[in-house]
Amino acid sequence: MAPYESDDAMGAARDEEPRSGRRKAARYAVPVAVVGVAAATIGLVPALADSGDPDLPKISAQQLIEKMARSDVQQLSGTVKISTDLGLPDLGGLEDGLVSGAGRGPDDGSSADPQAKLTELASGTHTLRVAADGPDRQKLSLLESGAEYSLIHDGKDVWGYDSKSNEVYHSTAAGSGKQREAEPPVTPKDFADEALKAVDDTTSVTVDGTAQVAGRDAYKLLIQPRQSGSTVGAISIAVDAKTGLPLKFTLTPKSGGAAVVDAGFTQVSFARPAASTFDFTPPKGAKVTEEKDAAEAPGHAPKHGEGFAGGLNGMNVLGEGWTSVATFDTGAKGGLPTGSEGGDLGGFLGSLGDQVSGKFGKGTVFSTRLVNALITDDGKVYAGAVTKDALVKAADAGK
Repeated sequence: MAPYESDDAMGAARDEEPRSGRRKAARYAVPVAVVGVAAATIGLVPALADSGDPDLPKISAQQLIEKMARSDVQQLSGTVKISTDLGLPDLGGLEDGLVSGAGRGPDDGSSADPQAKLTELASGTHTLRVAADGPDRQKLSLLESGAEYSLIHDGKDVWGYDSKSNEVYHSTAAGSGKQREAEPPVTPKDFADEALKAVDDTTSVTVDGTAQVAGRDAYKLLIQPRQSGSTVGAISIAVDAKTGLPLKFTLTPKSGGAAVVDAGFTQVSFARPAASTFDFTPPKGAKVTEEKDAAEAPGHAPKHGEGFAGGLNGMNVLGEGWTSVATFDTGAKGGLPTGSEGGDLGGFLGSLGDQVSGKFGKGTVFSTRLVNALITDDGKVYAGAVTKDALVKAADAGK
């Protein structure tokens, strides 16, 4: 849950490395290096209002990105609707369990842990209430059927509360930076920041008219890959004409159809929320898990990718821009688990993928509407927002 940056935060972002180091940039700052991208990269087509859309002053894509970078929204409250459709196979609800259980070990078990709870946003449609009052006070509430999950940052304290299980997760601000880095994007601003990190000379960026979102006039920033082989069709960001805050984010796949990600405010106010919004006291009888207790619990799943990344034989990136592919060696030879080691799991997983072969040997490609992953028989993984053919080509080139 990212706070809305102050001028100091934006200044810190300016100290980051240029384009070559942007992947190391702070996740919560708009990458200001994007503002300096050559005009040949960013289209300077001004916004023209369509019939029925707000009639706003003309603006170029360069100017709109600068407006986003200067945005200094400190207080807000509102409702966000987020829909995610990766096109995962129907496993009779199993995929929801896998997603909601990600990051949780068998015994660390707190349903209020934000790193586990917020992964539920990776599928389906959800409604969130958000509020912010400066860098030290934010609240996000995930509304569920007959229940609510809340994540509250108030000064030095970060609280997660699951009303369904009456469980509480508590950490202090000393560790909240790493915690926020591990949480998925949830607001249009979070998604927009991630998308802008990908803007380089392989990208077309233009202003695509105007719109009205949650009663606010907005410009539409359109981001499209120039490279063939990417599964990304287009990214549209509705930017508030007055404040520069992203109000809506939509990612559509190159294959067409419904958006893969559609996150937008349905209601928003820039008035300061009541101070009581960020107050939290664990309810009577609630099970409270302190961050250090969870970290020391038997069977605890490592956070922030510590154990997972540590078990990989180096992660590399092949290619550049929108067709870049991440690759690493799992160290597990033989591809998918089979026989006594994997039971029927290998056959089950194999039935969900496509068998492929090339210079790299043989393997299985697992596809969603956005991301494809190739697991080779010698234990290597290649993954990216690229087509199956582009993935196989990258694997061949990586040999």
